[in-house]
Amino acid sequence: MNIEKLIEEKGGISLDIGCGENKQGAEWVGMDIRELPGVEIVWDFEEFPWPLPDECVVRAIASHVVEHINPHKFGFINWMNEAWRVMKPNGQLALALPYWLSPGFAQDPTHCNPCNEHTWAYFDPEVGGGVLYNIYKPKPWKLEYISWNPVANMEVIMRKRDEQKED
Repeated sequence: MNIEKLIEEKGGISLDIGCGENKQGAEWVGMDIRELPGVEIVWDFEEFPWPLPDECVVRAIASHVVEHINPHKFGFINWMNEAWRVMKPNGQLALALPYWLSPGFAQDPTHCNPCNEHTWAYFDPEVGGGVLYNIYKPKPWKLEYISWNPVANMEVIMRKRDEQKED
């Protein structure tokens, strides 16, 4: 798969971040740290920048990825900022992850980034009411959908906002 050609022909790509062997479908571009069938971009997604141009992703999914991102030294904020960089304006990022205190989060020794329903306010200047968002001032997202079960998983859909202008 020629990613540059896809970007040119289709106006952008659908990116499956951390896809492993289960990429969403043939029309998706898979990115994973491991060289596996269906992975077009072999890359450690905690290394920035990702080998993609700015604003080339129409939609992205990261299924059971976020909980593995090391939050130390702003790691998760940097990861969200990088997803924002490659996302086209108004592009969507769909996330699925275990709820922060669920058995699924606790059972895996590689889970290091607990998230709950309030985590996403840090990325949305409106949901965070300016208070939480202004603590770290990451690139701005719009929280479009969230569903969680405290003993299971959560699903989140974020949409890329235009960059906020400082007053």
